[in-house]
Amino acid sequence: MTKNQKIALGCGGAGCLGLIFIAIVVGVVWFLRSGTTRLDRHYNFNVSTNRNDNSTVGSNSNGNSSSPSTSSISMSDDDKHKLYQAAGMTGDTEQIKRVSAKIGLMNDDFTTNDAYVPFIEEHAKWAYRNGDFILSLNTKEKALAYVNEHLPE
Repeated sequence: MTKNQKIALGCGGAGCLGLIFIAIVVGVVWFLRSGTTRLDRHYNFNVSTNRNDNSTVGSNSNGNSSSPSTSSISMSDDDKHKLYQAAGMTGDTEQIKRVSAKIGLMNDDFTTNDAYVPFIEEHAKWAYRNGDFILSLNTKEKALAYVNEHLPE
């Protein structure tokens, strides 16, 4: 074997090993990126309340208004987050207010209280951990059905 043949064989082998190494690196990077995409769920949700709402809450067809029952209910934090998330997914401001009052985030006049901000901060973390539940309420109808089924009167 001549010197040039040895050099060609060495370069060919190194080139082949280099291509294999690059293929492995690309495969690992692809797996990690696609795995992260599947595991990480980023949800964007916004809730706003109108603190100057002068509408009559709970008015019936006779024009009589009934005060909503806004006493805080006893349920687990997880259940409160589920109910709040479902209310938000209905897109109905009145549902959100009703649920917020029931779980103790709003006062009787639908203004937020001291429990609101800590709950919302924790809710963002909760939503990150509970993507499967959020995905199960993939329509407004399913979200409303959840609220109606799980919100005690």
